Amino acid sequence: MGYDLKMRIWRGDESGGELTDYTVQVESGEVVLDAIHRLQATQAGDLAVRWNCKAGKCGSCSAEVNGRPRLMCMTRLSDFDETETITVTPMRTFPVVRDLVTDVSFNYEKAAELPAFAPPPRDADGKRRMMQVDVERGQEFRKCIECFLCQNTCHVVRDHEDNKPAFAGPRFFLRYAELDMHPLDTHDRRELAQGAAGLGMCNITKCCTEVCPENIKITDNAIIPMKERVIDRKFDPLVWLGNKIGIRTKDYRDREDS
Repeated sequence: MGYDLKMRIWRGDESGGELTDYTVQVESGEVVLDAIHRLQATQAGDLAVRWNCKAGKCGSCSAEVNGRPRLMCMTRLSDFDETETITVTPMRTFPVVRDLVTDVSFNYEKAAELPAFAPPPRDADGKRRMMQVDVERGQEFRKCIECFLCQNTCHVVRDHEDNKPAFAGPRFFLRYAELDMHPLDTHDRRELAQGAAGLGMCNITKCCTEVCPENIKITDNAIIPMKERVIDRKFDPLVWLGNKIGIRTKDYRDREDS
């Protein structure tokens, strides 16, 4: 059954803008992105919005719905009262291009700073092997769809623009953790995570975890363990001594990972 939905959409560009009120016909079972598309088709053909799969897997349609960072394609209209006005604004942390589209190139710049996976030489039979438990541990991290909602909601950069050069953000702490915990990776990223990526600036408020559409436990399973690994390297006397004399044994790394 259809009804008239009241919407308030932010319209503008990098020079400024304002919220504009609309009323659009919607049907039961639809999502916010459906309403945006109908609005484009009937009243605002020049409304800019980024989207692709409409299935919660591409991460393109990130925005803020009634002040909460969400994927518009996964935000059901039934979650709101039919008389409620739904306000849709662009992600606040990134510069506006136009209307609901933001410039997320900050994230790609941070991705380029992260050293890639560096495996050791293959075994004699041409294969590389790892334990199944290690495969399963990293599986959660690889669910990330790069919607950048975690980056958007992180107050370290959301409320402090000047932190961006020194802070990679939760999406990339997830990647640092995934690679550093990988048993076949030979690159130690802990010093880089603490220094250039600004891991120490994260105060683990879990706001990134709360908005993740893939339900990845970013804080508990990636950021906190990565912080612990950084601290181990810096303050554990055995690690300090090993670094001092140039020894970092495989047995000790295995003990870290257990």
